[in-house]
Amino acid sequence: MTSPIADGIDQVKAWIVKRHPDREDIAGDLDLIENRLIDSLSFVEFVFLLEQVSGRSIDMDTLEVDSIRTLDAIERHFFAARVS
Repeated sequence: MTSPIADGIDQVKAWIVKRHPDREDIAGDLDLIENRLIDSLSFVEFVFLLEQVSGRSIDMDTLEVDSIRTLDAIERHFFAARVS
């Protein structure tokens, strides 16, 4: 059985890998934006995925890019706070 955090971040990782079949895995600290794994064309779809997987509404006006820059940051901002 997986934890909600691992399940959520695994779904995010799977979404990215599916769009970049040249990658088998993504390190938690890899910059997703700088490495063009999330670009302007996929950004809105990615935020929608985060909303679905995390179960949290994301306000695009207040979304900080650093909160989605790496898988580690995504886990910290969207999944870790749910487990307590």
